[in-house]
Amino acid sequence: MSCGPDCCGQPGLLPFDVALQRLLDSAVPVGGSEPVAVPMALNRVLAADQYSAVDVPPCDNSAMDGYALRLADLAQTRRLPVVLRVAAGDAPSELPAGGVARIFTGAPIPLGADAVVMQEECELHQGVVQLPESIERGQHIRRRGQDIATGSVVIATGTRIQPQHMGVLASMGIATVDCIRPLKVAVLSTGDELAEPGAELAPGQIYNSNRYTFVGLLRELGMQVLDLGIVADTAQATEQALLQAAGEADVILTSGGVSVGEEDHIKPAVERLGQLDMWKLALKPGKPVAVGRVGDTPFIGLPGNPVSVLMGFQVLVRPFLLRMQGCQQVTPESYWVTAGFARPRPQPRREYLRARLVTDAGIMRAELFDNQSSGVLTSACWASGYAIVPPDTAIAEGERVAFVPFTELR
Repeated sequence: MSCGPDCCGQPGLLPFDVALQRLLDSAVPVGGSEPVAVPMALNRVLAADQYSAVDVPPCDNSAMDGYALRLADLAQTRRLPVVLRVAAGDAPSELPAGGVARIFTGAPIPLGADAVVMQEECELHQGVVQLPESIERGQHIRRRGQDIATGSVVIATGTRIQPQHMGVLASMGIATVDCIRPLKVAVLSTGDELAEPGAELAPGQIYNSNRYTFVGLLRELGMQVLDLGIVADTAQATEQALLQAAGEADVILTSGGVSVGEEDHIKPAVERLGQLDMWKLALKPGKPVAVGRVGDTPFIGLPGNPVSVLMGFQVLVRPFLLRMQGCQQVTPESYWVTAGFARPRPQPRREYLRARLVTDAGIMRAELFDNQSSGVLTSACWASGYAIVPPDTAIAEGERVAFVPFTELR
C-alpha cells in the first residue's frame, strides 16, 4: 500500500470504501497460536478447524415430556398401559410391545419406540394412557447426530468465538482450543491540553476520554492493549513514543495530532519514521485520518474529537484489526430502516449519524440525536447505532436508510 496521486497528495478526499479496502488488503495476520480453555476463549480467534469426535445428540432422545410408543400397537386400540419410565441420563431397556414409556425431555428413546406424544395431548387414568388419533412416526424425537455428526467441521478457522460457539464446543466435549495469539495494539493520545480523570484540571485542560474509549474498544475485541498514555506536544516526544510503540506492538493507534496545525506532530513524525499511505478521507466525522507505517509496524491515526475516535475505530480500524487477528468476517451487517429525519443537502463525505431506532405505527424508524457535532460523545450513549448517508446523497424523511447497530460493532 503506497501513497499515490489519489491518496495523501490528492487535492480531494479519498472515498471511504476505497480506504477501507486498501486497509484490508494491507492487513497481514499475526502469526502464532496458543491453547485456550473454552471458558476463557470468548472473543478469541480460532487457529484451526474444530472437528467433532462425537454425535450431538449422542442418541435418539425425546424433545418433549410425554409418552414413547410403538405405532404398530395402535392398530387395535388408543389406550395403552405405562410399562416403563425413562428420564434424562437413563439407559432404558427395550419398550415391550403393547405398552408405552413415560418419558421426559432429553431422555433416550427406548429401543422399539418410534414416536413420542406430548403429555398435554394424552389422558392418564390408573396407569393407562388415552392417546390422540393423529400420531406421526418420528414425532418429537431428536435423532442422533441431528445437530452435529461425527467427523464434521463445526466451527471454522478464523471464527471469532462468541458464547454460542463456546456452547457448541462444550457440546462436542472440547475443553481446549488453539487460538491465534491476541493482537497487541499500542494506544497513545497527544495533546498538552489533556489531563487524566481524577486529576484537577488546569486552565485550558480537558479530561482524556479517547484513551478510555480506545481501551474499552480493544478489550471488547479480545486484544491486548499497550497503553502509552498522553504524549507531550513536541516532535521529539512524539517520535520517541512512536518508536517505542513500533518496537513493542503489532499496530499503533493514536488520537489527535494528525491535522496540519503547528502542534500536530503525529503526521510528520510518521513520515520521518516510516511512510504515510493515506490521509484525509471522505468521512464525517473523522476526515483527517492518517494511515501508514512506523518502520514495519502499521499505524492508524484518528482525529482527536471523541466521536471521531469512537466512530473511526468502529467503522475503519476495527475491520483492519480483526483481519490482522485472522478473522474471516470483519465487516458489520447493516439493515434498511425508515429515515425519521431529513438531510436535504447532499454532502461530499460519507456520514455516520448517531441514531436511535424507534417503532412508530409498526414501522422501524431511525431518529437522530439533535447535536451531531463530533465533540458530543453523549450522543453515542443515547444512540443505538449509526444511520449511514452515502456521499452526494439527499435523504427525505420516510425514505429507506442503512443502519448499523452498535451490537454489530462489538
